[in-house]
Amino acid sequence: MDGVIEVSYTIMCKKDLNKEISIQEILKNEKVMKSIKSEFASGMRNLVLLEKEGNSIFIKTEKEIHTFRVEKNDFADILELAEEHAKEHKLYKKECAGVELVDIVTLG
Repeated sequence: MDGVIEVSYTIMCKKDLNKEISIQEILKNEKVMKSIKSEFASGMRNLVLLEKEGNSIFIKTEKEIHTFRVEKNDFADILELAEEHAKEHKLYKKECAGVELVDIVTLG
């Protein structure tokens, strides 16, 4: 197979955060409610905060995406090649090991 694949990945670390919090759970927190009321309805009284639809907020660690290119023949080894790329470019930091593939694009 002729052609090139562009691989995007991020570095995984122990302290990475990926948490989902419902709006209902947020509105149960009195500090959050007071902050919202003072910011958006300052001076108003007898206010209630209501959740319209069961939406959630995600809190996650922002990651830098790294890319490299390989031949299509190397498709089966992409994960290993991504790990090698990270090691070669000294992207692993303290308490970080392993990569997470983000995207694989065929360029031709």
